[in-house]
Amino acid sequence: MKIPPLLAHAVVLLGAALVSAYAAASERLPVEPDPARARELVHIVRQDCGSCHGLSFKGGLGPALTAEALADKPAEGLVATIVGGRPGTPMPPFQTILSEAEAEWIVYWLMRGFPADAGLPQAAARN
Repeated sequence: MKIPPLLAHAVVLLGAALVSAYAAASERLPVEPDPARARELVHIVRQDCGSCHGLSFKGGLGPALTAEALADKPAEGLVATIVGGRPGTPMPPFQTILSEAEAEWIVYWLMRGFPADAGLPQAAARN
């Protein structure tokens, strides 16, 4: 049975639209924390996570957290690891100091190249 050319084109276009929509959804921007909290999060990741994953995130006690190393990892799994930790490993849960939305923001930027640490905001540095 021969498929009519118009139907074949419609199916291809629909498939391309679905693939494009899926890719766009997986690339969605996470909720952006306010600037002071974003600065705190960068500091936490660079200092706390860097102590095990290496200050340049190229690995250490924990695996590398570079964009290249995370490229084939599902973002949802990385968020779950940050929030809940990895039982039976040195990876602790961070659910008491950050929200799931903040973990999503961290993963988004880890997968794209994490920002440099500008230090803690003045109010946080005094505490």
